[in-house]
Amino acid sequence: MVSFFCGVVNLIMFSFRLYFNSMKKTIKVDRVKLNPTQQDLADLISVSSQTINSTEAAKYVPSTVLALKITRVFKTPVEDIFQLEDVD
Repeated sequence: MVSFFCGVVNLIMFSFRLYFNSMKKTIKVDRVKLNPTQQDLADLISVSSQTINSTEAAKYVPSTVLALKITRVFKTPVEDIFQLEDVD
């Protein structure tokens, strides 16, 4: 039963990664509105400032957990920060 659950969780996480990979991210706009630095945001969600920089520059696809942590800081739904591109 545990292995089945782990398989389902992995499938969901894989689907989210595919979903986020083809998305427009507004994290920089939202961060600037709240005025924290990349380092401030990184400290709040326990990642490096390089992770925030790479996410903002669309060089890094955040995990589901990281995306949820980011949206928790901004107190906004995931869809407000991570959106599908029009071509998708």
